[in-house]
Amino acid sequence: MSVGRFAPSPTGVLHLGNLRTALASWLSARANGGRWLIRMEDVDGPRCHRELGEAQLRDLAALGLESDGPVMWQSERSDSYREVLARLHEARRLYPCSCTRKDLQVLASAPHTGDGLRPYPGRCRNHTWQGFDQALRLRLPAGPVVWRDHLFGLQTDDPALLTGDPLLFRRDGCFAYHLAVVVDDGAQEVTEVVRGADLRSVTATQIRLQEALGLPHPAYGHLGLVVAPDGSRLGKRIGAQGLAALAGRGISTEEVLGWLGWSLGCLEQPRPCSAADLIGSFRWDRVKKGEVRVPGSWA
Repeated sequence: MSVGRFAPSPTGVLHLGNLRTALASWLSARANGGRWLIRMEDVDGPRCHRELGEAQLRDLAALGLESDGPVMWQSERSDSYREVLARLHEARRLYPCSCTRKDLQVLASAPHTGDGLRPYPGRCRNHTWQGFDQALRLRLPAGPVVWRDHLFGLQTDDPALLTGDPLLFRRDGCFAYHLAVVVDDGAQEVTEVVRGADLRSVTATQIRLQEALGLPHPAYGHLGLVVAPDGSRLGKRIGAQGLAALAGRGISTEEVLGWLGWSLGCLEQPRPCSAADLIGSFRWDRVKKGEVRVPGSWA
C-alpha cells in the first residue's frame, strides 16, 4: 500500500503553496488507494510553536485533509534521532564540524556550482567525534545518484556538488532537517514524498542518507512553487495569508479547493468543489511543472 505524507513546519499559517502541496500529496495517495499521514517538523524549537501546528491541522481538516494515523511531532522523537546518530557513528559515517557561522559565510563566498548552490567542502572531515556537544556531518560517498521525479522524470545528481556533506546535528543541540526527515519517513513507512521544487536539490543527499541507514527511498514529486500575481515570492501581504484571511475576503474553502484542483490539472476551470471531488481526475502527467500564480483578485 502506498503511503504519502505532508510535513509542514509549525512556524506560521499554511499559505496557498503549502495547501497545494498538501492537496497534491493527499490526492496522489487517495488515487492509489493509499494512506496519507501528517507530520509536524518542529525540531527547530525557537521558531516552531505547538499552537501554530494545531492551527495548521485545523486548516487541513477544513479542506478535508486529515491524517490516517496519529500526527507525528518531531520534537517528541529525540531518542530515535540519537539512536540513528549512534549507528552512523559506529559505521564511521559521521564527523564533527567546528565551522562557525562566519567560517561558513567565507566558504560560501568561494567559487561554486553554476546553479548558485554552495556545497559544504568537507573542511572538517578529518576531525574525530567526541560526543553530542559538537555539530555533526554525514560523510558522503563520491558519485552521482539516479532517481526519478513524477514531474521531471529521470534525474542524475551528485550530492557532493549540490549540498556537500550535510549537517545532521547542530551545535545548539537541535537535530537537523536531513536527519529528521529521513528517519521519520522510514519510521512512517512513507513510499511517496510530494513537496515544493525548492527542495528538489536535496533529494540525492537524502537518498544517500537512506542508503546509509538501509532504508528504501520513496518516490518523489516536486511541485512548481505558487507565486504572487506578478511572479514574485509569496509574502504576508500577497498570497501567504492562509484560509482565514481568504475567508475574510469572501473566498470560500470550496473556491480555494477548486483553484488548487485546477492548478493541479484536475479541473478545466476553477470552480467550487470538495477535495473528494478531485480524486478521480488526479494524474501526475496533468500537473503543470512550472510556477503557478495566485489569482490577481485574491492578492
